[in-house]
Amino acid sequence: MNRDWIATARTLSEALPYLQRYDGATVVIKLGGHAMGDDEALTRFARDIVLMKQCNVHPVLVHGGGPMINAMLDRLNIESHFIGGKRVTDAAAIEVVEMVLSGSVNRRIVQAINAQGGKAVGLSGKDASLIQCEKALGPNGEDLGFVGAPSKVNPSVLRTFLDSDLIPVVAPLGTGAGGETYNINGDTAAGAIAAALHADRLLLLTDVAGVKNAEGKVMTQMTADDVHQMTQSGVIAGGMIPKTETALAALEGGARAVVILDGRAPHACLLELFTEHGAGSLIRG
Repeated sequence: MNRDWIATARTLSEALPYLQRYDGATVVIKLGGHAMGDDEALTRFARDIVLMKQCNVHPVLVHGGGPMINAMLDRLNIESHFIGGKRVTDAAAIEVVEMVLSGSVNRRIVQAINAQGGKAVGLSGKDASLIQCEKALGPNGEDLGFVGAPSKVNPSVLRTFLDSDLIPVVAPLGTGAGGETYNINGDTAAGAIAAALHADRLLLLTDVAGVKNAEGKVMTQMTADDVHQMTQSGVIAGGMIPKTETALAALEGGARAVVILDGRAPHACLLELFTEHGAGSLIRG
């Protein structure tokens, strides 16, 4: 008998306790970086999402789109400015941001999932007042334009999807008190949605292996206290700080656990949920 078939059967058998553990679980996944930019990686990711839904795990996808927004703004000769890593989004830019996020990026992910036999539905944080926003400010109170910070999440529309065979794919946009459109950081939006849904897991896909300690080794299990201590000592620095801040905010808001994992690794989400090994840094309160 073919050894590959035996290995496949063994893998499926070993996955049973994890399939049972996550039966009916809600998993919010922030998709960005490598998995979005590469067609082959997106196809592989989409197949994994369909498999999760087939196993009665309920994925909610939230995506970014920074590189695609940059490319479109460049094509339209709209200059980009950043303050504290956040895009200053004026009236001209927010139209482009919405067009790219709710249009081409969202559609591409939805189509990839549907091509694998899933039933994905695209929406944005503006739909059914999913994400209501306050105006976000820069680190020193700078005006960032139409950049929002989630103030209220109405998860009822997402729960409707979770009770069906549909897979929601959410663009990180929100609505202000006056009906204006706000651009939201994708990680921040995913964290707010995970908190509101009291998700069993929030998976933040990144282009790094996870949170590393002072020796450069990936921390597979962490507490909120570990994150605070490593940030204060400078071990957690740079682009990892907003990721861990998102994780802590999601935990505080009601998510059970957050995993920062390497989206470049094939089948990263399946490895994290359905194997003993896992695939990143698990953070619990």
